[in-house]
Amino acid sequence: MYFEAIAKIVAERTGCDVAVVKPESKFSDLGIDSLDTVELLMELEDEIGTEIELDEKIETINDLDELIQKKQG
Repeated sequence: MYFEAIAKIVAERTGCDVAVVKPESKFSDLGIDSLDTVELLMELEDEIGTEIELDEKIETINDLDELIQKKQG
């Protein structure tokens, strides 16, 4: 549901093509460390207009998408 927004931000942040970003892509494989993840979340919050608290470990793009959907209810 939020995959496109996440993929767009990841591609902009890493300089990779958005087509490279897949739901199963691990943040670490895309060159995104924990600090980058926090910055990505802040940017994503602005994009989707919702606060995202990272209270669990996420490893993949899909993990983040599911976390946001769960928080949205």
